[in-house]
Amino acid sequence: MKNTIVVLLDSLNRHMLGAYGGREFETPNLDRFAARSVRFTRHFAGSLPCMPARHDILVGAMDFLWRPWGSIELWEEPVTQPLREHGVTTMLVTDHPHLFETGGENYHTEFRGWEYLRGHENDPWKTRADPSWLGTPALPASTGHGQHYNASRTWFREELDFPGPRTMHTAARWIADNAHAHDRFLLFVDEFDPHEPFDTPAPWANRYDPDWDQPLLIWPPYSTDTIASGVLTEAEARHIRANYGAKLSMIDHWFGRLLDAVDAAGLWDDTAIIVCTDHGHYLGERDIFGKPGVPLYEPLGHTPLMVHLPGTLPGTCDALTTNVDINATLYDLFGIAPRIRTHGRSMLPLLDGRATSIREWALAGVYGRWVHVIDGNRKYARGPVTTDNLPLSMWSNRWSTMPVHGMPRLRLPKPDRRAVIDFMPGSSVPVLRQPFAAGDRLPYWCHGQPANQHALYDLGNDPDERDNLVGTPLEREMQELLRAALADIEAPREHLRRLGLE
Repeated sequence: MKNTIVVLLDSLNRHMLGAYGGREFETPNLDRFAARSVRFTRHFAGSLPCMPARHDILVGAMDFLWRPWGSIELWEEPVTQPLREHGVTTMLVTDHPHLFETGGENYHTEFRGWEYLRGHENDPWKTRADPSWLGTPALPASTGHGQHYNASRTWFREELDFPGPRTMHTAARWIADNAHAHDRFLLFVDEFDPHEPFDTPAPWANRYDPDWDQPLLIWPPYSTDTIASGVLTEAEARHIRANYGAKLSMIDHWFGRLLDAVDAAGLWDDTAIIVCTDHGHYLGERDIFGKPGVPLYEPLGHTPLMVHLPGTLPGTCDALTTNVDINATLYDLFGIAPRIRTHGRSMLPLLDGRATSIREWALAGVYGRWVHVIDGNRKYARGPVTTDNLPLSMWSNRWSTMPVHGMPRLRLPKPDRRAVIDFMPGSSVPVLRQPFAAGDRLPYWCHGQPANQHALYDLGNDPDERDNLVGTPLEREMQELLRAALADIEAPREHLRRLGLE
């Protein structure tokens, strides 16, 4: 393939897109793209959340079984490195702040060019509020604890100042100015919208909740039993969900500008275009908000994927796929092979009709939490069987994880004398493996993981995941599938003990 464009929209809810049957919010441009694409119906997130998912896509190796959140390690390389060596111009356009902080700081470095649009979420962009701010277009809103965005948003003077619109505008301009200046290119647009904060200017603000007359609630809680326990009132829950919808519709609008640039440059005949996400976002389903410590139910883990491949008729694909398969597809599109151990399988045989299936299972999860195995019809979430969530080790030569600036009690201690030198599958590069013990502070994302809580659902007959089949004969079958999947990727054997599978 001559060129490829990847557009990653963070926290994009599959069930809210018109192309996937959503009717609650307007997504005309994503639907417009779907009309000339193959829409995958059984695509699932792999490693979660934000940076682990980008590791799946850019590096192609799942890492949630080895570490929680981190940079590209010494034994790895992103797909952008061999692409550069093969003469492909690689460009990153993004407003994603985690790519430029500890734990994600070297994903952008192997792109030939990159542009970072400042001001989203906790990006340390402005050190004070604009003293001349009059509240327009950034409307009065609730503040998020310790978030730099509270100051940054006061500097937005028009819709195009908001990070999402700026990112899409910049990507569209790159296409207009550069698409025909390079022999081959990969444009990777990593757009943090519709991730929180769910902040939009007029005419988007309150688009789906017009009777709200208080400051906007733009920061969703991360909680279970949200309304039942009084974290939000029913009206507040509806309002936050509506604000997600407003941001979804706003970024859809600006995604349309990018499609206009593709139209104007005449790229449809020689450019593959992939629209994907890292994960979804709970917005009241099962009374859950955010991404709290629960199994990966459908709203979070069953994600949209749409691929335009020149010469391929639009339609749907029901084959099971996951995010590492995007990485394998990028390699295949440009006719090269990975030089490191990866876990993905190219989707091109699905797109060009050579195959109807590329995998029998997919793994998914957050480090130190449930490990999920999915066969396309059934999903099994296996949690730890011990209250201390052990045995568990972290494998990393960079020893960086998600920064928790506002929560010092959750900061991960440095490795100590218990650390040993080990080796990752397929690599001769030594890696530091730090085993955790009872009483240790565990990494942020597995803090407080409950024990002996497993879930098994037949998605074909129970898409809302109401009938937990744990304890039925089907569970033993899915346990065997999980063992086989862990063995296939040579996951640390300690997970078998942690999950009670030995």
